[in-house]
Amino acid sequence: MTLAPHLTDAGPYQSYVYAYPHKTAYRRLPDRPLLSTLWAREPKDTLSLYLHVPFCEVRCGFCNLFTRIGAPDGLTTAYLDALERQATTVREALGDTAGVRFATAAFGGGTPTFLTAAELQRLCDIAEHRMGADLRAVPLSVEASPATATADRLAVLAERGTTRLSLGVQSFVDAEARAAVRPQRRADVEAALARIRDAAIPVLNIDLIYGIDGQTDDSWLRSLDAALAWRPEELYLYPLYVRPLTGLGRRRPDADPAWDEQRLRLYRLGRDHLLSHGYAQSSMRMFRRADAPPQSADDYACQTDGMIGLGCGARSYTADLHYSFDYAVDMHEIRAIIDDYAGRPAADFARAEYGRRMAPDEARRRHLLQTLLQADGLAVADYRSRFGEDPADCFGPELSRFAERGWLERDSGTQRLRLTPEGLAHSDAIGPELFSPAVRAAMAAYERK
Repeated sequence: MTLAPHLTDAGPYQSYVYAYPHKTAYRRLPDRPLLSTLWAREPKDTLSLYLHVPFCEVRCGFCNLFTRIGAPDGLTTAYLDALERQATTVREALGDTAGVRFATAAFGGGTPTFLTAAELQRLCDIAEHRMGADLRAVPLSVEASPATATADRLAVLAERGTTRLSLGVQSFVDAEARAAVRPQRRADVEAALARIRDAAIPVLNIDLIYGIDGQTDDSWLRSLDAALAWRPEELYLYPLYVRPLTGLGRRRPDADPAWDEQRLRLYRLGRDHLLSHGYAQSSMRMFRRADAPPQSADDYACQTDGMIGLGCGARSYTADLHYSFDYAVDMHEIRAIIDDYAGRPAADFARAEYGRRMAPDEARRRHLLQTLLQADGLAVADYRSRFGEDPADCFGPELSRFAERGWLERDSGTQRLRLTPEGLAHSDAIGPELFSPAVRAAMAAYERK
């Protein structure tokens, strides 16, 4: 089993915090509740749809995602067959056709563009014809790698309504890519970016990583400038985390104060560079060009609206339960889970198997965490309207601690709780401090398996 994200506050770099609770806090659900029961009373007119493709052409040295390298003959077909069975079953469980609407969609992984162009057509058909998502009418985000961003695949994605293509570049410096165990050449990256621009997908996002062995201020700026030359609508800047059971995890621990300081310096350098080039900061990692078209659905909010995840690594959210399939990072375990998923009959997808019940306290924590880590911060009135209390009523000690460190401020005019620039820099330390004791215990128990 993989280790859960660090829950100490020893430094600014802990682990990525996106969803709460983390999947290492999920457990097998003894009652295996029917999806039709779980969703019976849930609002279903503003849902998010996520399709997970757990395949990559290589496994980068820093990667601890739920993905396998390559696919034996027939596996991608078997996986898509299972995905279609799951979609059919889940759509039936959602009930009333007229009352179900997807406001946003995403294909993630792994690398969805590992699939062939024909397989991507089928993936879109599953989303549209089995789930009822109108991909051409909603924001659709797809993840890709330079090697798989081929013209035929991009043509399919553009024709089917993709509005955002996220390309994992990580570094434009070949030596740094090799140090991160990501075999690629800058020339191939540039060729992929040219193909993406030719495909005329409205929003290009480029992912870059800082903290790589041998990276300097100068080489980091060279990567940023190489990305900026393509005028991407979005840029994500990720710190390098070294996790157990990854290629780099066998080489060095992720607990070096000097490395923390290097990453913090590179983060500030990258942040200031992008701000000076007309980008606005949306979170610690996300920067958007000022004139970029909006990519979020106006009526969807991740803190409150439901999500349907299809595929063996996807999560689904109702108000009372977050659920998924079994989770792993070890390659042998991942392969076994994928093989099991691919062989399941349709009836197996009618129930939730792994997950975590969302008590009122956990719902408050999730809402606070997911809004506070955004640059816009938390509207206190919205929180009060939903939960009937001020955030400080439940989280006073944590919020006071953040304020004392200079990480948090309360705008007296707009009544928003907002992270300061220094607070945004420490987002990955702030997130774990908001985890509940019960979730911390569940994650720690997972570590010991």
